[in-house]
Amino acid sequence: MSTVICNICERREAFFFRPYSGDKLCRKCFTMSIKNKVRATIAKYNMLEYDDRIAIAVSGGKDSLSLLHVLARIERNFPKASLVAVSIDEGITGYRDEAIKMAAEKCKELGVAHHIVSFKELYGYTQDEIVTRRKREEKTELTPCAYCGVLRRKALNIAAREMKADKVATAHTLDDETQTILLNILHGDPLRIARQKPLTDDVHPKLVQRIKPFCEIPERETALYAYIKKIRFQDMPCPYASEAMRNDIRLFLNRMEHKHAGTKFTVFKSIEKIRPAIGRMVRKEELTECVKCGEPTTGEICKTCEMLQQLKML
Repeated sequence: MSTVICNICERREAFFFRPYSGDKLCRKCFTMSIKNKVRATIAKYNMLEYDDRIAIAVSGGKDSLSLLHVLARIERNFPKASLVAVSIDEGITGYRDEAIKMAAEKCKELGVAHHIVSFKELYGYTQDEIVTRRKREEKTELTPCAYCGVLRRKALNIAAREMKADKVATAHTLDDETQTILLNILHGDPLRIARQKPLTDDVHPKLVQRIKPFCEIPERETALYAYIKKIRFQDMPCPYASEAMRNDIRLFLNRMEHKHAGTKFTVFKSIEKIRPAIGRMVRKEELTECVKCGEPTTGEICKTCEMLQQLKML
């Protein structure tokens, strides 16, 4: 059986095949392609300035630790830029502790300052306690992921602002982006797509802009990058994730991608084409400050404070 050679360097043996592009890549060319794609994505969306202070959301999973690794390598070429890492401890027994430990180890290895923010300290509840209280109320339609998503976003923004970060980098992959697109459509809120961009708008002085450098990289490739670079990460799924509709959409998209390579890219690029038009249809919401916590909100009380108030009533 003949050896398949990498079609990029044309020297080393290929070990990975990209169905959507037809490329056969060796390990070195594969990892270089990920770094190059991240650089291209940052340039395409004008995500960063040469002197930005970047807060990276690091959960301890394969995506966030791979992003930390890639940005740490890129940052070496920009001496005026700086990186910090932020981990959110939701308080999920037997799950988050291990992930934060791995995040701390990688940050120490790369020389990146690591900050941890906990739900318990910030909100008075752990995610486990929120789920327990939620189960007492049979009428609630909110899943554990709904609570976690809102609380995590606020915690991350507060932490990034306190660390004087110019941008917050999250490890949302192509898979995450396409899943969110379909979720918005299935939830009857397609106009929300206009706000969920690779680079968020700078709409309030208390909101740190978010960037998604992995938005055009498939999740399986971030996992492979972590494997090649021998990055230790937590591979156990969140115990509450199975309750979310996102899990069903993930399975559907993976089946479609297996049968029709490039499906996820097609969905993402289609939305990118029409996103400006959708944006013109959406009335720009003016942000005020929550009367309870002072954080940016479109109403009198922010979503986080509403949720916490409901939990107290339970």
